[in-house]
Amino acid sequence: MTDENTIADAIESTKNSKKVLVLFAHPAQTRSEVNVPLFHEAQLNKHVTAVDLYAEYPDFNIDIEREQQRLIDHDVIIFLFPLYWYSTPSILKEWQDLVLEYGFAYGHEGTALKDKLFLCALSAGGKEEAYQTDGFNHYTIKQLLQPLEQMAQITHMTYIAPFALFGSRTAQEEARVHEHRGKWTTLLNKLTTHTLDLEKAKRVENLADLCNSKGE
Repeated sequence: MTDENTIADAIESTKNSKKVLVLFAHPAQTRSEVNVPLFHEAQLNKHVTAVDLYAEYPDFNIDIEREQQRLIDHDVIIFLFPLYWYSTPSILKEWQDLVLEYGFAYGHEGTALKDKLFLCALSAGGKEEAYQTDGFNHYTIKQLLQPLEQMAQITHMTYIAPFALFGSRTAQEEARVHEHRGKWTTLLNKLTTHTLDLEKAKRVENLADLCNSKGE
């Protein structure tokens, strides 16, 4: 009877779980100290589909219908990338230009993404204080990501704060990657189990502040 209950609970848990799509973009993965480990961690979660866009589309010939179906099949969409010149790596821009078509993602009949959750998981080379209005870069990460926030709004998705690691160039030598990876795992678990506080997630500057490695 116990085994039957366990199986039934597992089936019910899977049925109620949110499906997460992680679109990973890093053109220089051999030099990645943060994003590749996060991508590998995402691959371990059975409720997460982790896609390496550069591996799937080395010639940038993106399969639009395939990518649109992936979006339809998932509840949460995550862009995972290193911040390049205050924006995403180029393949993510190409992906947006081709996949988020009028009539599919926006426009009068373009409601395929309505009410899906969207966020960016990124690493930034500079320290957090550099991403302030009075810092070296003059803008916060949330301000720099406003084009993606607007993309989410136009496509009827719910946008929440980015999950960011600052000072990524020194994160490994300073032993910060392991903790960040733990927070990422916590975030994915919260997203799949629908236990993330979305109101807080909209207000905070950095989603990592809501996720510690103990899952609290």
